[in-house]
Amino acid sequence: MRPQESFIGQPIRSLQTMLRAIAEEDPGYRQIVPDGIYGPETVSAVTVFQKRHGLPATGITDQATWEAVAARYEPARISRAHAHPLHILLNPGQILRRGERHPHLYLVQGMLTALAEAYGSIPSPAATGILDDATADALAAFQQLSRLPMTGHLDKVTWKHLALQYPLAAEVLISIG
Repeated sequence: MRPQESFIGQPIRSLQTMLRAIAEEDPGYRQIVPDGIYGPETVSAVTVFQKRHGLPATGITDQATWEAVAARYEPARISRAHAHPLHILLNPGQILRRGERHPHLYLVQGMLTALAEAYGSIPSPAATGILDDATADALAAFQQLSRLPMTGHLDKVTWKHLALQYPLAAEVLISIG
């Protein structure tokens, strides 16, 4: 288990990094600074971890402790990281047009709704999975604001602009809560 490329060949720093991530997720663990030195702070953090996981509380990182730390680190790492990006698949040259049904349209309609709520400059379509008139109108308004050709269709260029704008709109909505 190697948390980062820069820690290859640095097992103590790797252990400390994993323990720190675990402690940031759960205050019941002891926070340490990854310094690469297996000193008293690391011994204490390992001991706390061992106690909480029913391992012999020796402060020594044996194989069982290492594996338990690595197993606990993975969920902590995932929950601390940004959400995994979503890449939709459109075939080369594929364009979703008015009247078409496609699962990606649910995502697009949700994104357009968030943009509409955050900025009020485009209409909010219903989530139908169909590129209906309301969705086409919202796409065309979004395309106009993004200085794209106002087709009301979903193509890769429009998706790219939606994908870039959506996180900003979501941040606005979160901040006004």
